Parts: sequence; C-alpha cells; structure tokens
Amino acid sequence: MAERRAFAQKISRTVAAEVRKQIAGQYGGSPQLFKNLNVGNTSSNTVPLTEAVEPVDFEEYLITHPPIVESGPLRDLIEFPPDDIEVIYTPRECRTVVPAVPEEGDTDPHVRDCVRSYTEDWAIVSRKYHKLGTGFNPNTLDKQKERQKGLPKQVFEADEMPENSSYQDDQDDLKRRSMSIDDTPRGSWACSIFDLKNSLPDALLPHLLDRAPNEEIDRHNEEQRKANRHRELFALHPALDEEEPIERHCVPEVPKEHFGQRLLVKCLSLKFEIEIEPIFASLALYDVKEKKKISENFFFDLNSEQTKAMLRPHIQTAAISTLARSAIFSITYPSQDVFLVIKLEKVLQQGDIGECAEPYMVFKESDAAKNKEKLEKLRSQSEQFCQRLGRYRMPFAWTAIHLMNIVNSAGSLERDTELEMSLSERKGSWSERRNSSIMGRRSLERTTSGDESCSLTGFRPATLTITNFFKQEGDRLSDEDLYKFLADMRRPSSVLRRLRPITAQLKLDISPAPENPHYCLTPDLLQVKPYPDSRVRPTREILEFPARDVYVPNTTYRYR
Repeated sequence: MAERRAFAQKISRTVAAEVRKQIAGQYGGSPQLFKNLNVGNTSSNTVPLTEAVEPVDFEEYLITHPPIVESGPLRDLIEFPPDDIEVIYTPRECRTVVPAVPEEGDTDPHVRDCVRSYTEDWAIVSRKYHKLGTGFNPNTLDKQKERQKGLPKQVFEADEMPENSSYQDDQDDLKRRSMSIDDTPRGSWACSIFDLKNSLPDALLPHLLDRAPNEEIDRHNEEQRKANRHRELFALHPALDEEEPIERHCVPEVPKEHFGQRLLVKCLSLKFEIEIEPIFASLALYDVKEKKKISENFFFDLNSEQTKAMLRPHIQTAAISTLARSAIFSITYPSQDVFLVIKLEKVLQQGDIGECAEPYMVFKESDAAKNKEKLEKLRSQSEQFCQRLGRYRMPFAWTAIHLMNIVNSAGSLERDTELEMSLSERKGSWSERRNSSIMGRRSLERTTSGDESCSLTGFRPATLTITNFFKQEGDRLSDEDLYKFLADMRRPSSVLRRLRPITAQLKLDISPAPENPHYCLTPDLLQVKPYPDSRVRPTREILEFPARDVYVPNTTYRYR
C-alpha cells in the first residue's frame, strides 16, 4: 500500500450520512437542541421553543433605545418629527332632539361601549407633514380640472374649419397651381420662377445683425420663457402608470348619515263616488329596471272624522306619528325607471275582492238620491264589518305615477302647476293635462327619454290629481306582476286594458324637500331639529332601500 502524502493525512474520511446520523442521535428534539446549544451560556434564561413569547412593544422599544444619529444637516430627515400628529376632537352633530341610541341599562360593558360609539365626539388625526410623504398624491382629479381652467385652448390648423367660399377658392387655386406645375418639368427654370412667384415671403427678423452681449440675450430669452408660463407646468401632464403602485391614503371626510335627493310628497285629499267605509292608502317607490322596492311604505289616513268613528272600538288613541300626511322620500339613484306606487286598502270583509269593489264601479255620485236605500244598506254592512274586523285589512286598488315624467313636466311649467292624471281608454297609457284654469286643458306630451338628466332638486312644485285606480285582481298583487304593469305604463300596451278601473280622486303635492323642514320625524319616529311644537301634524322621513349599495357603515343607530 502506497504511503499517504502529508496533505491527505489531514482530510477527514467521515461520510456525510454518518455525520447526519450522529447529529440526529445527539439532538433528538427541538427543546433538547435548544438546551444543548445553550450549554456554554448558563447565565441566560432558557425559554422552550414550544411556549409563546410576548411580542416586543415597538413604541416602548423606540423610547428606551433612541436611534444613534450623528448631528448634521440631515438629522431632521432621519428622526420622526414630534409635531407631525395632532389629535382634534370635534363634537358630533345630532340632527334629532334626542340621540338615536337605546337607553343604558343593565347591559354588558362591551355593548355600552358600542352604543357610545354613536354619540362620542369625532377624534380627527391631523398630519402636518402628510404632503411630504410618498403616499400623498397632489394631482387629484379636482386639482387637475382647477389647473386647466385658465389655460388657453389650443387650436391647430387641422382643427380649423374653413368657410365654404374661401375653401372653394383655395381648392380652385390649388388646381390651377397643380396644372401649371404639371405642365412644366420638375427642376426647370420655369418651375423655379413659378415657385418664387407663388410663395409667400417670410417674416423679417428685426435686429438680426445687431451686436448684443451674450448676457443680454440670455436675459431676454429667460423673460420670454417666463412670460405667460403656467406655475405648475409639469403637473398638467397626467401621471404615468407606476410599475410598483404605492398605496396612497387620502384624508377621509367626517362620517355622516347618507341622504339622496329628497322629494316631499303631501297627500291632500282622497274621494270616491260613494263614501261608505274607511279607506287606507300607502305610498312606496319602485325601480322597474332593478326590479326592486327602493323605499319603505308610508301609510296615511285621509278619512273624515265621521268615517274614522266606525273604527273607534278598535283604535282608542292614535299616536301623533300616525297622523302624518306628508312624507320625504330619499332617492340616491334617480332614473327614468322610478315609479311612485299608491295602494289602497279597506277593512276586511266577507266575499271576493271583486264583489267588495263592485259598488265603487257601479254607483255614481250623481245617482246618490236614486240609490239611497242601497247605499244605506252598504253603509250598515260596512259598520258591522268595522266592529268585527276593524283591525284587519284587505287589498282594494292601486295605481302608479311615473315620477320623472312628473318632474320633467313640472319643470317646464309655471310655479304651482296642477296636473290631472287619468287612464286613457284608447291607449291604456297615462296622459297628463294642466288644469283648465291655467292652460285651458292643453295636453302635455310625455318625455321619457333616458338621456335627460334625472334631477329632483330644481323642478317647480306640482299638484297632481289622480282620477283613476286599478281594481285589485286576486288576493295579492305580486311584485313580478307589479313590475310588468309598471313597465307597460311607459308605453301603449294592451295589458292595462284588461284591468278594471275604479273612479276616485286623489290629490298629491310633489316638490323638492327643503333643507331643514320643520316638524319632521325620522324613520325611527324621532323628532328632527327644529321641532317647535310636538302637537303639530308631523312629516315623516321614509327610509330608503338604495338600488345599489351605499357604504356608510356604523354612522347612525337604527331601531330594528
């Protein structure tokens, strides 16, 4: 066997697999491994790896271990400015006389803290040096529009439209030139003379050969560059797409309760050909395109005191909120597909709906003396049903108003417009006519173009007189049937002809809601400021169900 050389004797011949086996046998588990690794350091506290360790308090660590920064001109850029953050407490506005929160009783402390979050003052964190950070973007859309207001409009030759006469003359001149140029060979003496005669002279450069010092020329050029120059020239260019986008935190607005465009509807009167029993009505908004109900119901009572007396055994005292005859509807997404649906109900009685509604379609007010005995009999039957079943209701009739059609028609007329709406027997569509005292019964054409702006803030108040209702077909008017009927109301259709009309007269006053209405109640029946007298008939705010989501969470507490 050959002798091993000197450098080979120092090489270990242990195989890697044997080394791994030896280490695995020596350190069998993580705690043992941690113990063996800290054998040489007996003074340190050993913590098993299986136990959870409390995280380090970052703020406390920064206070106890201040950064070591050498004094120099860039010291302020490294350290955190102490006056950057300022906390301002702003009182929370409460639009109701009493805060809309439940009374604090023997509830859980966590629940009480959650309730107080609706009444505590706003804590606004103001950052003084926020504009100097990388997350601040000064080029917002509003600022871009503001910068572009004073800029002159750039007009190029290609954008200018020449007049017909001058344009035709120029075309004829070009034709003559082209013919003359084609007749002469290119590069010839005649062609050069032709070009010189038809070319316009260049503007002369004054003081071109005058001697001037270089400093004066530079100063003059600098003044010309600064003349009529925008202060933020480079900010006019839109920002480029970032390869690595930065999350930019905008300063949020103070949270507040969401309101759409508000519409005030006043219910003035409701009359039928015969008056034999109490009739109850309700209003609600529907969106045909979204096939969704976008407001809760507003129930109102327009019965006379004599008719209300028929329900006295069941209704002893009426709350002030039930006497409301005006409602404020909020519409976040107004469109040409919004309808105001009016439904009528009566006291539950024996028989089919068609039989119960038959007297209202047969008897007329002019024949009251002739049918006096029959009307007395019907009135006595209604009194019996009111005494027995006065707490229960049954559907009676319904109708609908194309809201944006009324708004657009009222906006083009004088103030205090009075519109009469009735069911046309020929076309089966709604027709709107002004009162004869104003316009001599002149018909108004419907305008239902989807391109019109749907605004509910600028139209003039209008008084509507609805003279026809549809008799309720079946025990219940399903939502799918209602959406079909509403869609047919916007165009002539034979579907509405199959519905039997009931003659009535309902007067409504529609106008934009004032900013701070008096004697107003929230959907939770809380009084809204100002509310001078609690005995006055109130106006109800109707809760909106937006067609699309509106994200304003945890702003107001609602009793539900």
